[in-house]
Amino acid sequence: MASIWTWKKISYPNKQGLKLAGLLYSGPARGTLVIVCHGFTGSKEGGGRAVAMAEEMGEKGYATLLFDFSGSGESEGIFADITLTGHIEDLASSIDYVLESGFQQFITLGRSFGGTAVLCHAALDKRVAGVCTWAAPAEPSKLFNDFRERGNAKEGSLIPLTDHSGTVMVDEKFFTDLEQHDPAHSAAMIAPRPLLALHGQSDSVVPVANARIIYSSAGFPKELRIIPRADHQFTRHYREAWQITLAWLAEHFPA
Repeated sequence: MASIWTWKKISYPNKQGLKLAGLLYSGPARGTLVIVCHGFTGSKEGGGRAVAMAEEMGEKGYATLLFDFSGSGESEGIFADITLTGHIEDLASSIDYVLESGFQQFITLGRSFGGTAVLCHAALDKRVAGVCTWAAPAEPSKLFNDFRERGNAKEGSLIPLTDHSGTVMVDEKFFTDLEQHDPAHSAAMIAPRPLLALHGQSDSVVPVANARIIYSSAGFPKELRIIPRADHQFTRHYREAWQITLAWLAEHFPA
């Protein structure tokens, strides 16, 4: 099956008119499409792993869209201007685009901060048939304010955020915007659409308690999977994460 599938580079505008860059992996049929949302400082390729995962999903009959949020990767925009609201809007714009391409069913999969975005988006957009989160922050305001406190002094109008991967600069509006969103409440609004919350037991960036908050808030059908010894990036356990996700897709959305 995968041999007749192809990658296609695409671009489309978001709500602000910025061009979003994407990679679409699909075959002749236009059935179920998994839309993958990268993490806070990530990009659509996921260091190559997101591309490899998409090709494995293709072998099971699932098309995949990888895209860069505005200000990230190859998409237009400035990283310092990102907000959770902007991520939610970018995801909605992505569905607008692929809907016109003839796909019939949409599953959103978000890694880390992208997982927060898919939760908040699905609560508002009934076009989403199911949601999968990987290491998603359930309390992003608390999490990012902790990173803010570790950073250096305020530089002009931008705020430094520092974690294990380094320091990035964001506008103050990033924090005020986070206060407008409640991912746990959003998780509760997804049912009766299926939800999978996946997390690493040894995640030192986003504590595993976040997955339990998402799971306990959600209605049925829902599933919580904690991978022992896995870190935030699922560094040595990413194939296990793939297999859990593929099994969940097969159960609820047979290709």
